[in-house]
Amino acid sequence: MYLKHAVCAAVLLLPLASTGLTAQKLPQAATASASVEERRKALDGLFRSYWDDVLSHDPEYASTLGDKRWNAKLTDRSIKAENDRVARRQELLLQLAAIDPTGLSEQEALSRELLMRQCLEAMEAAPFKEWEMPVTQMGGFSADLPDLARQLSFTSAKDYDDWIARLHAVPAVFDQATQNMALGISDKRVPPRYLLEKLLAQVKTLSTQKPEETPFATPLKSFPASVPAAEQERIRAAMLEAIEKEVQPAYRRFARFLEVSYVPAGRTEPGIWALPDGDAYYKFLIARFTTTKLTAAQIHQIGVDEVARDEAAMTEIAHQLGYKDLASLRAAIKSDPKLRPASPEALLNAYKQNVAAMQAKLPTLFNHLPKAQLEVATVPDFRAAQSAAAYYEQGTPDFSRPGRITVNLWNATERSLASVEAISYHEGVPGHHMQISVAQELTGIPTFRQQYGNTAFVEGWALYAEHLGKDAGFYKNPYSDYGRLEADIWRAIRLVVDTGVHSQHWSRQQMVDYFHAHSSIDETNIQAEVDRYIAWPGQALGYKVGQLKILELRERAQKALGTSFDLRAFNDEVIGAGALPMDMLEARIDGWIAAQGKH
Repeated sequence: MYLKHAVCAAVLLLPLASTGLTAQKLPQAATASASVEERRKALDGLFRSYWDDVLSHDPEYASTLGDKRWNAKLTDRSIKAENDRVARRQELLLQLAAIDPTGLSEQEALSRELLMRQCLEAMEAAPFKEWEMPVTQMGGFSADLPDLARQLSFTSAKDYDDWIARLHAVPAVFDQATQNMALGISDKRVPPRYLLEKLLAQVKTLSTQKPEETPFATPLKSFPASVPAAEQERIRAAMLEAIEKEVQPAYRRFARFLEVSYVPAGRTEPGIWALPDGDAYYKFLIARFTTTKLTAAQIHQIGVDEVARDEAAMTEIAHQLGYKDLASLRAAIKSDPKLRPASPEALLNAYKQNVAAMQAKLPTLFNHLPKAQLEVATVPDFRAAQSAAAYYEQGTPDFSRPGRITVNLWNATERSLASVEAISYHEGVPGHHMQISVAQELTGIPTFRQQYGNTAFVEGWALYAEHLGKDAGFYKNPYSDYGRLEADIWRAIRLVVDTGVHSQHWSRQQMVDYFHAHSSIDETNIQAEVDRYIAWPGQALGYKVGQLKILELRERAQKALGTSFDLRAFNDEVIGAGALPMDMLEARIDGWIAAQGKH
């Protein structure tokens, strides 16, 4: 999930009075005499209009969900579009606030509060001008556009023509984003220079490939039988022409802008504190990604404590395996060729085997299982060198595209097999695929709730899912159990190094050194992960913070319910209302505990 960005340092946030919202525009349900049914109807109308607003103004996202209404369009990144978006969120917030929640169902009141929070967060983010830094080596429009085609379905000639229309629109997207980035240079809001050099390499690769070999030509690899041969030839010629004459020139112009203007303007300090309002921005990002009120200093200390706890457990495994200390085990793991995949295929197969084994065990962990299928795929070549070891891509709500664990095969034989089991559970089942698919299949809640996610919940659940592998009887190989703890300490280290670089002015080398001192994570992952935290401040904090809260709530439930505690029911309850901020999740579980105690 990447942050959406929009436009212009010169743009001021619109005051509430300028949104056009008047007393007459407030929903009828805001009146004192409105009945519960009138308020419910008004609220449902706001939920529906909000979701259509999200999809219509982010057509790429709509397409990935299988909604083809805006398939020929790309996101408008203009100044006017950004002003309009802020105005719409301000207006929606007032409309939601005008509806008295008294008498509404628990889910209706929860949906109202969640949407109000989203509107507030959008407005709180605006002063930090995130749209001036719309791309890094981790992602953004220049990497997301070529990756889009493989997430779409092409079942008719219109689908192909819509894609060609999108290719025609690519130069305008680059023009808008380049203007934003130029304004960022003026405002001294630019990512670190060394990361931009990595971005430049990505962009150059896409601009110099043969048109038919670019990711933009992916739809040409196969045609459905419903598209006649003559149409196929027309589509092929039009698509390749658009790639060659419009898309690739846009990438070349962008590469030139990066090389001449943007990379040289990149900041020298890795931490976000180096931006003009960096400390305030990092505080906001901590709140966004953890949905808590924790400070950077508190999170840093939690990380230090969690690292020490994991190291103690890992030392026990080292002694069990006959090593005198943890350092000896770590050294042995690094030098043992048996703990490295023999080939990229071997690495991919390891993920597939772990997923299959866990899928058979899911009924012991949950009462409710999703219908959505899960497959294992590979990271696209053009972004592999800067990508994580694996990540999850959600499927479509209509099941036409399955969820995917996307595995990075770059430098595959240098990666550690010890961590693969834990990553399989994290990215697949019972992790991201389980939680996101269950959310998409929920009934009785508005669509935006089915798709809503926040890092602390989504990633906290996935890290908790690694722990569930232990509950299911896995990690039988002590090296895989060590890998589980290595994955856990990885997320604990994140708390230390993310806050270290962004609030305590650490250097990049300090981050690398901390990883080396407290883990045996392979060098490929360490280098990519450190760059990720620098490029994406605060996001990595949500994993451990969210996991610790879920574990805390589980322990609370076990103590309160004793022998009547049911792990399957608890897990169902945690993910049974979609992704929630941590305080809302706590209230939900406390209510569930109280209800169980009455049975």
